[in-house]
Amino acid sequence: MVTAYGDMAMRVKTTLNLDDELLREAKKRAAERGVTLTRLFEDTLRAAFTEEPPAEAYVFDFPTVHGGEMIVDPADRDALYELMDGPG
Repeated sequence: MVTAYGDMAMRVKTTLNLDDELLREAKKRAAERGVTLTRLFEDTLRAAFTEEPPAEAYVFDFPTVHGGEMIVDPADRDALYELMDGPG
């Protein structure tokens, strides 16, 4: 990430866990284009962020489920663990 402070830009290192095959393909494409892997990822992310996703990408038809009365308060972690573990 590049953060600008006046005329100075700072880059931040990060760690990504990528599928081995995906990383091999990315390295291959970076070499074909004569750019670094970092440059390839930055350019790809910039392009992805500027594209308008199709409207149907955000349309979901989730079913409504009426499960009845709750038997435990989901905010009560101890009660949830007790329910999951069963009687001691």
